Amino acid sequence: MAPARSSKKCRPSFRRLLKTSGTKLENKLKNRQFKRENCDKRQRKERKKLRQALMGVALATPRPLDAMPKRPEDEEDEEDFLESLPTDMLEDDDLQLAPSFLSRDLSSCDPMRGAKKRKSEVVQAYEEFPRKMAAAPPEEVVHLLPIKDKTRLIPQSVRRAVTVPPEEEEEEEEEQQEEGKADTGVAESALSAAPLSAAQQRQVRACIIGQRKLTIARLASTVIADPINNIKAVKQLRGMLMEADPCVAVTVRKLAMVSLMEIFKDIAPTYKIRPLTETEKATKVKRETQQLREFEEGLLSQYKLYLEDLEQCIKDWKQKKSKRSQAVPVSSYPGLAEVAVRCLCELLQAMAHFNFHNNILVALAPLMNERTQTVSAACCDAFATLFRQDKAGEASLAAVRVVSGLVKSLSYDVKPEVLRTLLSVRIQEAHVKKDLSDTAPALKLMTHKDRGKLSRMKRKWKKAEEKLQQELLEAEASDSKDKKMKTHTETLNIVFLIYFRILKKAHKSVLLSAVLEGLANFAHLINLEFFDDLLDVLQGLVCSGDLSNRERLHCVQTVFTILSGQGDVLTVDPLNFYSHLYGALLRLHAGAPHHDVNVALRCLDAALIGRRKRVGVQRAAAFLKRLASLALHLDGAAAVGVVAAAGSVLRTYPKCDFLLDNELQGSGSYLPEAEQPEHCNAHNTALWELHALRRHFHPTVRRLASHLSRGAPAEGGAALPPELSRRSATELYEDYRVRDASLEPAATPHKRKKKEFFSQDWTLLDDDLRRRVDNVLNADGEAELEFTQVATRACVSSTV
Repeated sequence: MAPARSSKKCRPSFRRLLKTSGTKLENKLKNRQFKRENCDKRQRKERKKLRQALMGVALATPRPLDAMPKRPEDEEDEEDFLESLPTDMLEDDDLQLAPSFLSRDLSSCDPMRGAKKRKSEVVQAYEEFPRKMAAAPPEEVVHLLPIKDKTRLIPQSVRRAVTVPPEEEEEEEEEQQEEGKADTGVAESALSAAPLSAAQQRQVRACIIGQRKLTIARLASTVIADPINNIKAVKQLRGMLMEADPCVAVTVRKLAMVSLMEIFKDIAPTYKIRPLTETEKATKVKRETQQLREFEEGLLSQYKLYLEDLEQCIKDWKQKKSKRSQAVPVSSYPGLAEVAVRCLCELLQAMAHFNFHNNILVALAPLMNERTQTVSAACCDAFATLFRQDKAGEASLAAVRVVSGLVKSLSYDVKPEVLRTLLSVRIQEAHVKKDLSDTAPALKLMTHKDRGKLSRMKRKWKKAEEKLQQELLEAEASDSKDKKMKTHTETLNIVFLIYFRILKKAHKSVLLSAVLEGLANFAHLINLEFFDDLLDVLQGLVCSGDLSNRERLHCVQTVFTILSGQGDVLTVDPLNFYSHLYGALLRLHAGAPHHDVNVALRCLDAALIGRRKRVGVQRAAAFLKRLASLALHLDGAAAVGVVAAAGSVLRTYPKCDFLLDNELQGSGSYLPEAEQPEHCNAHNTALWELHALRRHFHPTVRRLASHLSRGAPAEGGAALPPELSRRSATELYEDYRVRDASLEPAATPHKRKKKEFFSQDWTLLDDDLRRRVDNVLNADGEAELEFTQVATRACVSSTV
């Protein structure tokens, strides 16, 4: 008979393992891992509930139980209950103990056995709770190929660590963060409960701020290291904008604002994110594409909420209303609002291509006219920087529209700095190149060597393909050119609309100086049909006498810029504007603002150099003499610019070299106080001021004056070096301006030759006087000179 089979499970042999299919083994392994994961999740949830219970017990304050007096109804019920007990089944000792046990008041706080038992049970259950070591990762057994021995087969296996899915890792991180928050909450509650001194409060505050800084740094580094997978950390950082601890709320919120701003600047893409259509959402895509879409969606939502938080912070500062649930006092609103404004300004400059850029423009535009100087200056600088950096023109167009709406809504009651930001608009780039081959990208054509390798049919196809690509590139270049021209034209129309409205309705406001400066800057782009009306308006403003010297110079600059460009076809003689410029030069001096000198140099360049064919010699000589006189009472940088301008006039009008001679050229005398430059008789004077300027304290002024006094030659020993001859008067003035009370470049002091010794010469002394001087020098200091005898002796000799 065969032996009976044992019911005990035996270890499967290797042959049975080979017969088992691979799918079955994989299913078994998956089931085992699934059970282990469920067990781990259950244990984590139980630990989480236990931590919450312990945290609630630690935060709760124990209250003693009060002994409540018994009511008479309770006493009657107790007596009835005792009488109804079956006393025949009880002994005497039990009857003595029964009333005390049954009549016990449960509200009393006396220790009993039941309470002790319940307490011990809680502690015992907590102690018996299974603990899992964090250092022991989960493992799995992997069966390997067996080893064949002489007698049998030896099975082999290896233990391998199981990789934890990312979802479980995130759950563990959240649990750790909750544990940290619970610990810090318990510590802060304990610190707030006990009274602390001022030094201890500062120490506790510094400790809490240090913890918050480490948290912000950890979250920020996590996001920057892998933005696509760690975009959830941005939400945690944004939650720190609502810090509830009053002692550190202001500091933590500021740090969170700045950190989020830098994070968005780093992780934001270089394109504008558009919303997906329903068809795109329903289409199946690759895993990487779906992950990128989720990242863009999360980034866009968090960026939108961050901008809303910054705008709400600014609104709270403007309204100045405290909230009940707000941990920040009203006195801290200005500081938070200033940080929020600076963050918005940085985002406006760095992320002009990204979403919600127009929302930032609308939020910052009213703050340009704010009374707080720091906020207003930051917003104006941000707009000016945006105008200078924008090359396409779309962001500038949106910003100009917002500024136009602001000026119109406030009825032109804005600061001049708001309009001066428009001077940075890059309208000059509207003139693109005429040749499309210059704008189109380079196309790599087929060479002769490549053609030899192809067949005849392939060469024909290749040639047709190259022609098609060339046409496509030209069409693309023309489209971009037309788009750019259209954008710049619309921007320019809005800018001139702002200026013309102010000239028409508010010509006596403080904005007139900024308007005239803007017209002078963009005068070469004004349409020809507006020239007549604009010249009449500017003529009326100059003749009114209500303008300052700087505003008058801006009017003159605008007129001559117009007449030097497209207005050259007009037959207009701006005699009055030449007279105004001639008289305005006398109002420049060392105590006047430096900007007036810069504007005057630009006016001279447009009025004399730009219109050289329409200016006579008498007018040019009068301006040359006025510039030489003006250089004597200006500072160093202004004198450099004025003398350089005089040299440009002398080179442009070489017939004015008669001012370098001392001989008179006609009848009459020079009238420096005359208002008309043609009637001052400049031909009857000379440029004697150049001799004084050759001894000027500034070395560049001395060199320019020496060059000008020799007739401003272009070659020879008296010629200027290239760094001075190739630069205009305005550029030289900007290079040599005094900044921070120091010359640029530093002026070299004039060196004087000093003799090391003096020779004694006795030729002018007679013998008697020389002998007396020798006696005095060789005698002691107490000896006194007696010149009376010498004087009487000389008188006697003269009478004889």
